[in-house]
Amino acid sequence: MDMQDSQRIEAPRETVWAALNDPEVLKACIPGCESVEKAGENELEAKVTLKIGPVKASFTGKVTLSNIDPPNGYTISGEGQGGVAGHARGGADVRLEADGEATILHYTVKAEVGGKIAQLGSRLIDSTAKKLAGEFFEKFAEVVAPSPDEGGESEDKPKGKWWKFGKA
Repeated sequence: MDMQDSQRIEAPRETVWAALNDPEVLKACIPGCESVEKAGENELEAKVTLKIGPVKASFTGKVTLSNIDPPNGYTISGEGQGGVAGHARGGADVRLEADGEATILHYTVKAEVGGKIAQLGSRLIDSTAKKLAGEFFEKFAEVVAPSPDEGGESEDKPKGKWWKFGKA
């Protein structure tokens, strides 16, 4: 499965970059995510429970960041095991483009699944992947971008809500 899209986030590129590298922000934004923890300098471990059609599975896996170019982007790749449900493997190139006070986040995803999940058919898998990506970016934009009702943010805290997840 290949997917390419972009998302406008109403926050400066540096804020978006910092949030993309914050495990707590990722945990809050990834649908079905139970945990995301740093496993090394450029590695994360994650546990996610998803329902794809009639199959519900918990995936555990390792994610590696490479081609790191702050605050412009990186390549993220990983592999997850879902027990009898199967496995997933893939990666994404993420590029951040400043657009005035906002940021355009461009991504290109390549993924493959195997096992019981692969038997569900590519249409269901593709539509689920697009839905999950949409949910992630909607939540990510909500967490990262400042909201008008937030008001009086202090000068020493970054804009947006992501700092509430452990970054000050």
